[in-house]
Amino acid sequence: MSDLVRSADAEVAQAKTAAKIMVYSDDRATRAEVRTAVGRRPGKGAPTIEWFEAATEFGVLDLLEQEVFDLLILDGEAAKVGGMGLAKQLKDEVQNCPPILLLIARPQDEWLARWSTAEDTTTFPINPREIQQKVTRLIGVQAR
Repeated sequence: MSDLVRSADAEVAQAKTAAKIMVYSDDRATRAEVRTAVGRRPGKGAPTIEWFEAATEFGVLDLLEQEVFDLLILDGEAAKVGGMGLAKQLKDEVQNCPPILLLIARPQDEWLARWSTAEDTTTFPINPREIQQKVTRLIGVQAR
């Protein structure tokens, strides 16, 4: 890489080859939509993404025991156990909990997302540019 192209973003990308992100939703289509919207590399200088998926609360907890994640993306509208309640539980119970991005149905639900102590929210329908910017910012927060 030439010195002209080298930047702080490039150094971050070189230092970290992949960011581990878990996406939780009971809906397979929602998980696929998140992966597609974020892509393999969400922003300039960002590391590539290694995706993990969970469809249940138990799947999330199991994956958290097995892996160290840079970001959790939780569906606030998931059936049985919604992402907002799960976010609150994880922030209260998991030591060194990774940042959480909540998917919410309505902007009016943002107050409840704040209660959950998630770092950020995005609304349905998913805006690819917005979610990419938020993911890029949030994975930069989690240092390894």
